[in-house]
Amino acid sequence: MKSADKTISYIAAKLHDARLDRHLTQAEVAKMADTDTNYYAKIERGEATPSLKTLEKIIRAIKVKSSDILPF
Repeated sequence: MKSADKTISYIAAKLHDARLDRHLTQAEVAKMADTDTNYYAKIERGEATPSLKTLEKIIRAIKVKSSDILPF
């Protein structure tokens, strides 16, 4: 697995865990982050790579620190 793939998988898992810890649905996070529910689901599965702007919106919607999500 390439380093970039590992990073995407790591971020996806952290977003998933943070969302569940806050008892939010994917649809709720997507709405708060002003993105499509299906796109957000793909991000959580590691099938899509969000832009930095979208990632920032998601992190703010879930109300976590970027350091809780990013591996660096």
